[in-house]
Amino acid sequence: MTISYRNFSTEIEYPESDGLPMAESDPTRDYLTYAVEALNIYFQNHPEVYISGNLFIYYEEGNPKAVVAPDVFVVFGVIKKKRRTYKVWQEDNKIPDFMLEITSKTTVSEDQGTKKGLYAYLGVKEYFQYDPTADYLQLQLQGFRLVDGNYFPLEKNYLDDNNYSIYSEILGLELKLQDGEMRFYNPMTRQTLLSHQETEQARLAAEQARLEEQRKVEKLAAKLRELGIDPNNI
Repeated sequence: MTISYRNFSTEIEYPESDGLPMAESDPTRDYLTYAVEALNIYFQNHPEVYISGNLFIYYEEGNPKAVVAPDVFVVFGVIKKKRRTYKVWQEDNKIPDFMLEITSKTTVSEDQGTKKGLYAYLGVKEYFQYDPTADYLQLQLQGFRLVDGNYFPLEKNYLDDNNYSIYSEILGLELKLQDGEMRFYNPMTRQTLLSHQETEQARLAAEQARLEEQRKVEKLAAKLRELGIDPNNI
């Protein structure tokens, strides 16, 4: 009797989540959302800049345990598209160029230790940390640049005793700390980057201001006509 054996190839699974409920504090969630949205708007016309947050990055093929999920990251040189996970070997071995962690009580030791060491090992060029509550980092906003495999602090530009900005060469933007709030700032246009909600609020405010000005002009024109003056001749 002849016995034939079939070879079964087991496909390695790379989970899209760790199966645990995602619990974030209000500040962590708000700043994560702001950063991803603001950067996506800023780079919206750049088809090879990918921005995401809280997404699994698998950095070693065949090893699903080699995974990290930064709060915010930016990769230059890969196609901008929706991804369920980011597998480095499927992206021409492109490692994120910029990472931002929103530090909290439960993540401070990891952000300052394990992740910082891992990001340096992987070759992430810039690594930023922001503590929304100012409870866990000595400096509420910190930035580091990778030089010869090690992170060195980026220079702070102090606006006054408490407020400062740190320039990200990778993004071409400043990360500014103003009264404890972190915002991305474009030094070329001298404008703060806004989220989708903030952009809409700014649009509505501008429209409201325009309508108010229009009503004032119409009211003045009506008053002039009452006085027998043609407003068009003024």
